[in-house]
Amino acid sequence: MIDLPVVPANPPQRKPDWLRVKLPVGKEYAHVRGLVDEHKLHTICESGNCPNMGECWGAGTATFMILGNICTRSCSFCAVATGRPLAVDTNEPERVANSVKLMQVKHCVITSVDRDDLKDGGSIIWAETINAIRRESPDTTLETLLPDFRGIWENLDRVIAVRPEVVSHNLETVRRLTREVRIQAKYDRSLDALRRISAAGLRTKSGIMLGLGEKEEDVLEAMDDLLEAGVHILTLGQYLQPTRNHHPVVDWIHPDQFASYKEWGLKKGFKYVESGPLVRSSYHAEKHLFDM
Repeated sequence: MIDLPVVPANPPQRKPDWLRVKLPVGKEYAHVRGLVDEHKLHTICESGNCPNMGECWGAGTATFMILGNICTRSCSFCAVATGRPLAVDTNEPERVANSVKLMQVKHCVITSVDRDDLKDGGSIIWAETINAIRRESPDTTLETLLPDFRGIWENLDRVIAVRPEVVSHNLETVRRLTREVRIQAKYDRSLDALRRISAAGLRTKSGIMLGLGEKEEDVLEAMDDLLEAGVHILTLGQYLQPTRNHHPVVDWIHPDQFASYKEWGLKKGFKYVESGPLVRSSYHAEKHLFDM
């Protein structure tokens, strides 16, 4: 293997030039922006300050977060608030479906906080949201970025049963760093979830953040584990520290290294690999609807 440059991040350090984001522009983006403002619609693209918002909205893709904005877990990389979530909003599926219809979303990505406080893990709202979108916007394709449901597989199966076009669950980091980065998650439990999704005959997707202190051999090991679990689509992006209280950025991964990982991933057997500093889970999501 060829060693490619990795820039150590000794805080406080300015972000590298390759992490600069272009301002969102374009007719389609302006159209969606107007609808979001006029109807006060909620997307994780906007609330999460996603660097690819303009590009995705321009391509007709948007990401919605369901089941509230308070998570029952406290992962060291995530900016979502941790605590006791509010009661489930049973009207949420219809509200999300209405937003998708108003925005004329072509490909809808849905994610959620972890709801370990609920017996069903939120899976009933998940399934109802997918069905509501299909009723209101039958031509819209769907990707679901699911939690691990604490390994209670009947809850995962409830979402699998409504068969979204793509089902994703992020590994987030390599095996060696999982206990440090994903405190209440388990590396092998995530692989088990992905294995079940793939066994159901669905397009299966996962993502890993880089720059948390992983080595090249850790990333290649994770690729092999994901392929063994039946994952078809892999996303790799640079981790960015949300606040000083979160896990620090250990390395700024050079674009050449991301290109190398993409080459490795395709050679190993992934059907699609998105790999770059600004890549996020839903980046180019509309392109992942390949034939199985």
